[in-house]
Amino acid sequence: MAAALDPRAPSGAAILVSASPGELRTALLEGGVLTEAWVERPARPDGVGDLQRGRVSAVAPAMAGAFIALAGGETGFLPESEASAERRPIAAAVQEGLILPLRVTRAAQGGKGPRVTARLSEAESAAVAAAPAGAPRLVARGPSAAARLAARYPAAELRVDSAALMARLRAGLGDRVRLVASPAFDDALEAEFDVLAGPEAPLPGGGRLLIHPTPALTAIDMDAGSAAGARGTQAVVALNRDALPELARQIRARNLAGALLVDFAGLTPKRREALAEPLRAALAPDRHARLLGFTHLGMAEIVRDRIHPPLHEVLGRPASALTRGLAALRQAVREAAARPGARFALRATPAVVAALQGLPGALEDHAAEAGAALALVPDAAASEPVIEEMRRGG
Repeated sequence: MAAALDPRAPSGAAILVSASPGELRTALLEGGVLTEAWVERPARPDGVGDLQRGRVSAVAPAMAGAFIALAGGETGFLPESEASAERRPIAAAVQEGLILPLRVTRAAQGGKGPRVTARLSEAESAAVAAAPAGAPRLVARGPSAAARLAARYPAAELRVDSAALMARLRAGLGDRVRLVASPAFDDALEAEFDVLAGPEAPLPGGGRLLIHPTPALTAIDMDAGSAAGARGTQAVVALNRDALPELARQIRARNLAGALLVDFAGLTPKRREALAEPLRAALAPDRHARLLGFTHLGMAEIVRDRIHPPLHEVLGRPASALTRGLAALRQAVREAAARPGARFALRATPAVVAALQGLPGALEDHAAEAGAALALVPDAAASEPVIEEMRRGG
């Protein structure tokens, strides 16, 4: 359930960025309420916003687009509408072997490569032209979540808990970026991120949302529990209506995308249609979401643009070995700060250990922050990663 995370927060927006080994977590708070949550692994960016010099590998008129060889061995897709300002047929706009300046507009998904555009600004075209020759070539990385939010909310203050990150952000954003001595995320915000990582979210007045992503769509069940059957029809309508702001917030904060089907609690399909306008109003602050209508079964059909991967794809569901390992690194940094001079080990399954070893920079970042390397102890019996203090001489 949404709650003001900081009662002293201003009515405007604030951007909080928590840096930890191998990971950046960014929160947008509006009026003290978490409305967007982003988790990034800088060593494995999603690529959105990247400037590239790509080569046309195949023209596909039947698909109204072309396949593009990109840096790193990826294959992107250039839609016909994005191939030229004149929007000519794809076979007239490009040919196999042509080298193009491009920007990635959508991350890879479902086994498909990223989507790209050749319709760049003058500054973007100049940046690609100035890069060393050769294609495919990555010219510049796209903006981080903090930078994207800062552009959308020009009056918002950015609070970060890493001096190095502050320096990088200040290069483009100036004194809007403020270093905080304590962790940027307090306990309430950490708890919110924990909820967003799971399949359930509590609703105001009782009940919960059950959120189930599938490859084709995301199904959301509004479960009122015993409250739905114990009240009259109007009370159940009110219960569903009161839950709409939290439904919309969860959709936006989780960055759910594509087709979303919402099954409301305890109402006939006919009565659910009365929720259409309140639902549109609840979705209005989210520029990527729109209500299409209701199915014959009474489920709300929402579509939301997919640009960056949804949170559940980044974190895994259940949490991936890498997600669990990076959470353990955050804990290890806290333990090292609380007990200077102590040495620590991470006991975890071989999968977690391998995931951390495979993420460039994560263990090195930890060693730099903690002042000592973290010993890794593979243990197939470890149900969850555990940080252990090492005995001296051990």
